[in-house]
Amino acid sequence: MADANLQAPRPQAGRRGLVSDGVLAGALAIVLPVATIFESHYHPTRYHHGYRPVDAAAIALVAGSALILAARRRYPVPVLASVFAITLTYSVLGYLNGPIWLPLIIAYYTAVVCGHRLAAAITAVAGFAIFPWLDYLLGRGTAPSAVTMAAVAAWLLVVLGAGEAMRFRRERAAQAARIKAEEEQRHGSEQRLRIAQDLHDSLGHYLSLISVQSAVALNLNQQLPSQARDALAAVKQASKEGLSELRSVLDILRQDGEPAPRSPAAGLSRLGDLVTQASAPGLEVRTETTGSPRPLPFSVDVTAYRIVQEALTNIRRHAEAATATVHLGYGDDELIVQVDDDGRGSPAGPAEADGQGIAGMRQRVAALGGEFQAGPRPGGGFRVWLRLPLDGAQ
Repeated sequence: MADANLQAPRPQAGRRGLVSDGVLAGALAIVLPVATIFESHYHPTRYHHGYRPVDAAAIALVAGSALILAARRRYPVPVLASVFAITLTYSVLGYLNGPIWLPLIIAYYTAVVCGHRLAAAITAVAGFAIFPWLDYLLGRGTAPSAVTMAAVAAWLLVVLGAGEAMRFRRERAAQAARIKAEEEQRHGSEQRLRIAQDLHDSLGHYLSLISVQSAVALNLNQQLPSQARDALAAVKQASKEGLSELRSVLDILRQDGEPAPRSPAAGLSRLGDLVTQASAPGLEVRTETTGSPRPLPFSVDVTAYRIVQEALTNIRRHAEAATATVHLGYGDDELIVQVDDDGRGSPAGPAEADGQGIAGMRQRVAALGGEFQAGPRPGGGFRVWLRLPLDGAQ
């Protein structure tokens, strides 16, 4: 019974599933023959209307149809075809109807859940066209009534509907798991690129500065003692080797052939570009500044920029906000950064308000000895606030 209409991937039968299928098949192989014998004793008069008494062959057919179910999730279509054939043989031989139908219902349901709609449809049509008419065709009874046919059709639809519902539920669960995995992979890639960018901006900046300054010192001070010149030459060489090692690490972090950053180091001087990128239809981003803007220590400048970038990214993706405001406060010995929005109260959802994005911000600020707060605003929306000390920052 070929199936050319696979609409959903077949669920993988793991070890646990195979064990449960084996247990089910073994239990049914014991229970169903006993139930069949009990049914034959409960309706003994029906054997006078052309039905054969239950014998060893009948028990073997019933037990066989149950045992085949052990492979129902690995081979749903062959199992369905085999159980259908056994049930048809049982009925043609004239044995009394009864528990023999349960394995066929289970096999039919499994095929539907696994997405084998064509096989299930062929089985349903064949069963509907054959089984209700067997007694009439074999001279054991009258033709089925309209009520009987309607009841058979109703049972088929019930099993079909239950199987489709379970298949849809599994597909939704698999889709949700796939989306979550893709989101985690995307977030990891973004974090990896962010680390590479930060290393390039900060460590690369300092190594380049050391290399340039040592070269200048060597060129401008030709009369330095040989030991001083050797020391400066060693510093210059070490800085070059450090830059080379840094580039190797960045290549590993970038992966996939991503190019090295060629833009200026991330800092608040690029805040205007960041605000323009963050603005989108339905989201207005404004900036406010208090105090006197001035050049900041490199680490403070980069950290403030990265946190504003992360906060605006979270607002755009999760907060469903209409407006966002970035406030920079330049103090004598500190920088205050505050990002407000009028969204739903948390840029990462109520259950994830302290997720990876917020945790990363807090770690950046803590590394510079600053203060960090993030949470819902009293009037609605969400606020990210931080204070970065300027004294001692490099």
